[in-house]
Amino acid sequence: MQVPPNCDLTLGMVCLDKSEPGHTVWRMPADERFANPAGLVQGGFLAAFCDSAMGAASVTWARARRLGGGKVSSANAELKISFLAPVRAGGWLTCTAQVVSGGTRVAFVEAEVVDAHERPVARASSTYILAPRNGGAEDGG
Repeated sequence: MQVPPNCDLTLGMVCLDKSEPGHTVWRMPADERFANPAGLVQGGFLAAFCDSAMGAASVTWARARRLGGGKVSSANAELKISFLAPVRAGGWLTCTAQVVSGGTRVAFVEAEVVDAHERPVARASSTYILAPRNGGAEDGG
């Protein structure tokens, strides 16, 4: 398992904090490569940003509970995102993700993306399916 995955590398995502199980903070450039013709970051990139941050939060949460013996896979079953404000290309975005509830098989996670001025630009929620993972490589969560 490659950590970080290519999708995170492509978006320039960096995990700033994952010290608290079930909580992660990420940063990503609002790069002009991700802009639509109007110069705004296309929503799919914001959704991918939220998905990576929430997926990592679900993994750290499941690991702390020793689900699957500490090795766990987390798969997104559904994602809802609301775009709150347009994001002009340039500057940085920060995504904070938090597990709000869960059990042995699922985790419910929420995320908020803010721009460089701390203005909320997107909110997302998702359900992740958790499963024990067997294998050698350690995932990064």
